[in-house]
Amino acid sequence: MRLKKVAAKYDERSNKVLVPFSDSLDTNIRNFEELFTDCGDLVKRKFPIGKNKDVWAYIAYIDVMTDRRVIEESVLEQLLVQVRGVGKSLPDTDEDKFSFIKDGGFATADLKDVNTMDDAVLAVLSGDTVIFIDGYEKCIVVSTKGFPNRGVQQPDTENVIRGSKEGFTEAFRINTVLIRRRIRDSKLKVKQIQLGTRTRTDVALMYLDDLVRPQVLKEIEERLSYFKIDSVLESGTLEQLIETNWYSPFPQTQVTQRPDKVASAILEGRVAIVVDNTPFVLLLPTTMNCFFQSSEDYYQRWYVMSFVRVLRYCAAFLSFAIPGFYLALTTFHPAMIPTSLTFSIAAAREGVPFPALIEVLIMELAFELLREAGVRLPTPIGNTIGIVGGLIIGQAVVEANLVSPIIVIIVALTAISSFAIPSYSLTSAFRIIKYLIIFLSAFLGFLGFWLGILIILTHLVSLKSIDIPYLSPFTAREVNNEDLQDSLIRMPIFVNKLRPVFARRGSKVRLDIDEKGEKNVFTKQ
Repeated sequence: MRLKKVAAKYDERSNKVLVPFSDSLDTNIRNFEELFTDCGDLVKRKFPIGKNKDVWAYIAYIDVMTDRRVIEESVLEQLLVQVRGVGKSLPDTDEDKFSFIKDGGFATADLKDVNTMDDAVLAVLSGDTVIFIDGYEKCIVVSTKGFPNRGVQQPDTENVIRGSKEGFTEAFRINTVLIRRRIRDSKLKVKQIQLGTRTRTDVALMYLDDLVRPQVLKEIEERLSYFKIDSVLESGTLEQLIETNWYSPFPQTQVTQRPDKVASAILEGRVAIVVDNTPFVLLLPTTMNCFFQSSEDYYQRWYVMSFVRVLRYCAAFLSFAIPGFYLALTTFHPAMIPTSLTFSIAAAREGVPFPALIEVLIMELAFELLREAGVRLPTPIGNTIGIVGGLIIGQAVVEANLVSPIIVIIVALTAISSFAIPSYSLTSAFRIIKYLIIFLSAFLGFLGFWLGILIILTHLVSLKSIDIPYLSPFTAREVNNEDLQDSLIRMPIFVNKLRPVFARRGSKVRLDIDEKGEKNVFTKQ
């Protein structure tokens, strides 16, 4: 049989192999191995099956991507010892032979037939093992995935004092298991798709079937089907592609590395998007209120965490408002400053050759450089650069009369406030809008300051995340009254009996306490 050129086996648009299987094993092997030309990590072997070497088979897999123990004990040992070694003869008909090999030649339940070369190639590249059998226009795929991974470790982006220390990894199936381990409900669905014509990245939509809003799930699925891209290497790619308000600095998708946070979100009726090769999971829909919530908020006493949450909201405002407020006050409205403080600021700025705006920009940009350098360098060096560099630069610029000491204090307070926000994505948004407030305040005073605040609020009110208002429940109190109990203040657990706005109607109740129990437990003195 003449072999077609390899170029004819591909659909350039979908990057799929179009050549079908042949009933000749040698032809299938040639077609298969041409696709893996110059792939030194492909392990392959041709061997006979049956007492009289009735049928020849061919096995192939990618080295290190598979579990060698499963291949040797559940596949090769069964085929070479249990079938051939005990002297069994295969049945006479072709279909009976194939069924005999499939049913009695493997000590594993996770196997399937595939009918196209593209499916066989994808299985091998996904870490599975394929077995071609002579005389059959299909092959058997055995699940033997055994990717090297770093295992379940503590998340390094969302640290907590009390709570789970497990974090997601780059292994797709481990991440889905970490979620299912926390929600032992058959209604937890894992709808799996592949995105990326070349990477064919596994993506899973995880949700509770009786809690998620059908229109929300449909909208997410449609947005994932709108685009066709050659690679999806990280969840950030999907995050940017499915956002409708791409021009906004505010994230419309919540990102987390904690399985307990994802489980909590799913139990509220939200959808989790798990992407292979990344430890970051996307949560949709989301509101701005979600970014101020931490897993630890629900593991400690309500009045303590309510105080902390109010502190976070205040810190978020200070993280972008302090520099602009200082510029408006000192440049346009010095009469509002107490006389003694005015003299202190004037004395501190004596000898500084730059206006206040340039001072603020110098220190803000210097701190941004220090922050970026600390992130990119190895951890021990990065910590040293952040602390020592900040101290040295701050002291040096003050002694050189390039900036005043009050500016160093303001920039440091702004940075500390930004670190109190639990979400890095939201922090990045505040880092950007801070400069809008700075320039408006520097040129228009308090008019510019409040104009900037008004622009930000107007923009936030107009934002939506999968048809959910971004500022909910503050902008829709009559609809989401129950959400206010878990917003600025985190009320006690026994008060939050209803799920937030994300859940479908009719499935709002998540805590039910009978009158006797409520009276005895929560009102007993």
